[in-house]
Amino acid sequence: MTDMIVGALALILGLLLCFRGSSAMRGLLALWGAAIGFGLGVVLVAAVADEGYLATGAAWFAAIVLAVVFGALAYAFYAVAVVLAFVSMGYVLGQTIAVAFGVSQVWLLIVLGVLGGLVLGVLAILTNLPELVLIVISALAGAAVAVAGALILLDTLDLDGLTQTQFRIADQPLWYVVQLVLAVLGIVVQIRYDRRRKLSTVRTSWAAAGR
Repeated sequence: MTDMIVGALALILGLLLCFRGSSAMRGLLALWGAAIGFGLGVVLVAAVADEGYLATGAAWFAAIVLAVVFGALAYAFYAVAVVLAFVSMGYVLGQTIAVAFGVSQVWLLIVLGVLGGLVLGVLAILTNLPELVLIVISALAGAAVAVAGALILLDTLDLDGLTQTQFRIADQPLWYVVQLVLAVLGIVVQIRYDRRRKLSTVRTSWAAAGR
């Protein structure tokens, strides 16, 4: 049941991020921040208690509390929202690309993903990063998260193997095709929708979404 809940949430959040990542940016970044907090709570409790993911009520409590805290911070503060979003999405994209090129060292995947995300986060905070960058990144990351959710729902992947998502997809190339198609569709849909309100910068769109 836990796997089904997490899988459904990942699928829904991934599709929303993929197809509406920039147009509903502030709300979605808050949801994304909540998802990061939830995942962090799950991992921390599992590591400290040496048990499976979400195996106890304490694990659920910690995950929900961190989800609320991270979600609220991401909604209220631009810097927090951007850093959380770009670091986490950069991690997802870094892992996806690295595995596609044959990288198998988990530590290297983590380092490359976090470094890429930090660079994008700093650029978004210090510069007027074009909204088009967010569209592409959110579509690619959203597609990856949606596919991971689908794999969990189809019982091809479980929570304990979630960090190995891209390795599992590498064994089934069809899922790469699905992920790529979703990402391309997401980019096209977002660009067509956002042209009506004129593409701006990440900072401007985030501020406008809060009015």
